[in-house]
Amino acid sequence: MNRPRLYLVTPPQFDAEELAGKLRQAFGGGDIACVLIYMPGAGTKDLQAAASVLVPVIQEGGAAAIVYQDTQAAGRSGADGVHVDTSLDDVKLAVESFQPERIVGTGGTKQKHDAMEWAETGVDYILFGKLDLPEKASAHDKTLRSAAWWAELFETPCVALAGNTLDTLADVAATGADFVALKDAVWQSDTEISSLIAEANGILEAHPFPVGD
Repeated sequence: MNRPRLYLVTPPQFDAEELAGKLRQAFGGGDIACVLIYMPGAGTKDLQAAASVLVPVIQEGGAAAIVYQDTQAAGRSGADGVHVDTSLDDVKLAVESFQPERIVGTGGTKQKHDAMEWAETGVDYILFGKLDLPEKASAHDKTLRSAAWWAELFETPCVALAGNTLDTLADVAATGADFVALKDAVWQSDTEISSLIAEANGILEAHPFPVGD
């Protein structure tokens, strides 16, 4: 697929069965590449329990199920991978433990040098944008700049975090990022989820990568 793909991020707190139903609706709206099970305040037991409910739904929808930070919960739930952004050493350990069978993603670096160093570990993608900050309607300017810089110069795929509406999704897609991450735009919208995903995919379809990418 020669254009950016959707990368969904769950709310930080949720009822697993309720969210599973919403995810099934989301997949009715078209292509979704990944879903990050993002529960930063949860312990391994609670995260594993939630992932055990969500991972099959995500995989049945044709997407990769990624667990945030917890390699143990990711492994035991049958997830496709893990997203680790705590430290360079933690990223290296995740790469050693999970690859090549499973995906390892990272992000949250503050400096360009750090992003390059973390990518050199062999991660499958790097995410630009802060998952723990309150979202605004538009993507952060630094996220847009970082994603455009990365997409132009490096082979490791990147994810760019959009804002909490679809209004600036085109701006994020125009960076050339391989994936566009949506969080509150999906879960806090009044629009029916499958329609929202269909609309998002339509915007991304209008931003194909340059020929040769």
